[in-house]
Amino acid sequence: MNMKLAQVGILFDKSYAERHWRYGLNTFEAYIGEILGHAGIPCVWLNAPAELEASGCDIVIVACAEETARTAELLWRYAESGGRVVSYGGLDCLARKLGYRAAPERAPGYAELPAWADGAVPPLRWLQAKPWREAWGREAADDGGFAPATGFGTLHRGRPGGEPAGAALQRFAVGSGSIDRWAVDIASTVVGLQQGTKPVLADGIPAGDGTAPVDEGTLKADDCIELDWELDRLETETGKRYFAYPYADYWREAAIGHLLRLAVGAGLTLPVVDYWPEGVEGVAMFSHDSDINLDEHAARTLEVLAECGIQTTWCMIEPGYDPSYYVKIKEAGHELAFHYDALAEDDRIWDEAEFNRQLAWLKEAADIDSVASNKNHYTRIDGWGDLFAWCERSGIGIDQTRGPSKKGNVGFLFGTCHPYFPIAWADERNRLYNVLEIGFLTQDIDHWGLADFSVVPPFLEQVRRVGGFAHFLSHQNQIHGQPAVAAAVGRIVAEARSRGFVFWTSERIGNWERARRTVAFAGSGEGGALRFAGAPEAVGAVVWTPLGEAEAERAEGRRFGLPCAKYIVSN
Repeated sequence: MNMKLAQVGILFDKSYAERHWRYGLNTFEAYIGEILGHAGIPCVWLNAPAELEASGCDIVIVACAEETARTAELLWRYAESGGRVVSYGGLDCLARKLGYRAAPERAPGYAELPAWADGAVPPLRWLQAKPWREAWGREAADDGGFAPATGFGTLHRGRPGGEPAGAALQRFAVGSGSIDRWAVDIASTVVGLQQGTKPVLADGIPAGDGTAPVDEGTLKADDCIELDWELDRLETETGKRYFAYPYADYWREAAIGHLLRLAVGAGLTLPVVDYWPEGVEGVAMFSHDSDINLDEHAARTLEVLAECGIQTTWCMIEPGYDPSYYVKIKEAGHELAFHYDALAEDDRIWDEAEFNRQLAWLKEAADIDSVASNKNHYTRIDGWGDLFAWCERSGIGIDQTRGPSKKGNVGFLFGTCHPYFPIAWADERNRLYNVLEIGFLTQDIDHWGLADFSVVPPFLEQVRRVGGFAHFLSHQNQIHGQPAVAAAVGRIVAEARSRGFVFWTSERIGNWERARRTVAFAGSGEGGALRFAGAPEAVGAVVWTPLGEAEAERAEGRRFGLPCAKYIVSN
């Protein structure tokens, strides 16, 4: 394949960002870099609009730039000369020149997007949007004074199918290039869905039907969610309510698919790295929180897992099991992880020194030198990024805390089933934490007071649809004490395997995610074929390279709705 690889740039004006941080304002727009990184798309960071002309970029995403006449001039000149400009809810400095005006921000709502991706996409919940309206005189103008505009998709106010609020995406032809403006701030919407839009400082709002009483007086991850109890939950045939859609993952697809189409439309290509290695169709995992810490609970759980033939992640809370059980857990190939306890009822506190004390206990008790993963007891969270910072400083590279604590908020309540690097608040200059979040979907299936097996098939279906992982939590004490919970573990394994899933531990998922992000273009081989390489651990990674429709007969698969050539990373 002789197509040139597109160069993508992200314009993030550092001096303008500094002004935001000085006043405690976030620049979550920069999270588009993490969205691209997860897709395996390399990018060049531009620190000021003046760097546009000499950047050599084919596509430039405007993440953060001051809305001035000078910025507008530089962006226009870049597009006129053949560049592709992309914005997510910005570019008001160009609105008048394009024949539009900015409208008041409207949030939240739902977007119907074009059928670009493979398979049906539900209306997507957005948190921040700024649609443009036609300026006076645009419709009557017939002198070609405004750039031609094409609209894609529709925003709806308040609810799916609600009052239209404008196009989701507008494309303006400018010179030999284009300006593509999404009305939705996709990066900030993804952040808000995954991490909330504010720190956890108070109880959340409970579900009106009584199925999710999150206002019980304990601060935790699900006190700050951005989904709607009525609009974003579905009901299974047994009457169990669940959050049905990984909206953040669908928004990732929309953003990446759009960039791929831009590249192909310009006669270029933009490779992406598949989420899992060659031969792996889907990944699932089980974690267990030791909680009550009775040895018979561990013994029964080891029996059930041996029958299922899977390795799982054991999150250990003080005081833990008899030391002999840690030996058995490790010998069976399971992962020993941390279960930090900050519950006041346990006489524990939210404090880094206490976090480190408990972690040191685990290392000594289990005779291990390092711990790869943590999940907080009762999904306890306070503030915004404290936990991630503590994990970083202690050498823990994975967190699992973001998941449901109630039977009525199981599912995709944080909008994702993908591993991701979370973003810090403005006080840390919105950096990315070097900790992968791998949240869970539900706990203790078929527990008498929680969700039943009816939620499992739709969970697995959505996870496969977006290429994520399915994380189930089952407590050792519930596996021991409730035969239905133990049986459900086997049923989940069988159901997942029938759909092509394999079972990994959290450490294996984290190691793979970090390894696949090292894959990069390594040049052309014999016959001009592209070559990709990465860290030794990335062997087996699959790279999909979009083709033009004229080359579709050469495709070995489709990704993001486009025909693609396939490359496998080898030694």
